[in-house]
Amino acid sequence: MDLQRQADGSAGDANYGQIGTAYSRYRRPDPRIAAHILNALGDARTVLNVGAGAGSYEPADRDVTPVEPSAAMRAQRPPTLAAAVDATAERLPFEDKAFDAAMTTFSVHQWVDLEAGLAEMRRVTRGPIAVLTGDPALLRRFWLDEYAPEVIETEARRYPTVERLTAALGGNTTVRSVPIPLDCVDGFNEAYYGRPEALLDPDARLSCSAWSFVDASVQERFTNHLRRDLDDGTWDARHGHLRTQPTFDGSLVLLVGS
Repeated sequence: MDLQRQADGSAGDANYGQIGTAYSRYRRPDPRIAAHILNALGDARTVLNVGAGAGSYEPADRDVTPVEPSAAMRAQRPPTLAAAVDATAERLPFEDKAFDAAMTTFSVHQWVDLEAGLAEMRRVTRGPIAVLTGDPALLRRFWLDEYAPEVIETEARRYPTVERLTAALGGNTTVRSVPIPLDCVDGFNEAYYGRPEALLDPDARLSCSAWSFVDASVQERFTNHLRRDLDDGTWDARHGHLRTQPTFDGSLVLLVGS
């Protein structure tokens, strides 16, 4: 299998050596989202985390083995977490049935071979596999589609469909919608559904990989358009109710294969 690796070891289409420098400041685990993952892991004691990045959502009360191919992301892991193994989902260096459970968050759209990666996770896991991702069919619920449709289109192309994920996980797989809190501290695009000003921060956008696939002109047009609509009240006239809406049912889903 010919795996695509970037200069810093990143696997897939995004180069985290370039875009991951501010990741740990903006992509922090939100405890309410984490609760969904923890519930999916059940009573598992040993957990494999594939595409572990800087360590978001790794449960502190479990024995976690993280896997992360990007050197830039491994370097951002705090010393309180286990050091990540340099490997890809498609080639996990573990024995069959080595872990009680496995998880991956915001990662499957980066993999070169989705089916091979999930098959590897199944091979090394005895119990449940939890996959937190975005459903591409639901992305256009988010107002960003009005301002930067290219970003939504990029995400829709990259995210595997729920049907494909379910087929690859096999067995008994459930799909659960995960509500996004208004004050979500994990800065993926939809986390800012009620705080549009936050997406004017270039580092916030940099921490969402889809922005790295659009031209600088798209980002300039987005910031100019959104800033103008915020200044003259247009955004609030259309979407102001979101500023106080406790949660947003966007594209975030959790698949659990058992």
